Amino acid sequence: MQKRTYLDDNGLVLDMVNALILVGLWLAYFVFHSLLASVTAKQWVASRYPTLMPYYRLSFNSLAVALLLLPVWYMSTHQTEYLWQWQGLMWWLMNGLAVVALFLFIWSLSLYDTSEFLGTRQIKLGITAVHDQETLHISPLHRFVRHPWYALGLLVLWTRSMDLMLLVSAIAITLYLKIGSLLEEKKLIAYHGETYEYYRRKVSGLIPLPWRYLSKSQAKALLNKGMD
Repeated sequence: MQKRTYLDDNGLVLDMVNALILVGLWLAYFVFHSLLASVTAKQWVASRYPTLMPYYRLSFNSLAVALLLLPVWYMSTHQTEYLWQWQGLMWWLMNGLAVVALFLFIWSLSLYDTSEFLGTRQIKLGITAVHDQETLHISPLHRFVRHPWYALGLLVLWTRSMDLMLLVSAIAITLYLKIGSLLEEKKLIAYHGETYEYYRRKVSGLIPLPWRYLSKSQAKALLNKGMD
């Protein structure tokens, strides 16, 4: 679609209003997503409709994707002029980083139990447990960053040329992933105690840092310790 510029009559005001609406849509999505992902919501379903629990994860994932379409649709249909746009060498660099991130994400799928993540395993085995079947897993990517999927997603997001609506979305998503990762880690610490605390001290959260990582031998030793 043709991007409207700030030179249009009342363009800046309209863009700010649209940006605020988009913020509201993202906040509503994040709140709803967090509520459905909470142990409280799972316990409520388990206590009243236990036969539905094997379908909870798949239903949650499907609903999360469906509801995501609303803020994405609003963002894409209310584009503004670019705040910055990569050109020349920077275009190749940024898009190259995005391609690498997408490749690593696809490759990393083989390192996870995707059936459990999607929810099909729970249906097949009739699993009704409220809590996820947590096991401490340190993949090659986890040796360098605690939340590799979040990190790769943010890399793709922040290497895009930005208009106001995409920038608002990028900031909102980044803040949510940061807060969400901290809440997720509280659960992991409760499950794995000092083992995860040590891992958390050694490896950075969302941005890989050269001085914070685990070698293969350190990762193996930590996993063995967690199994004691």
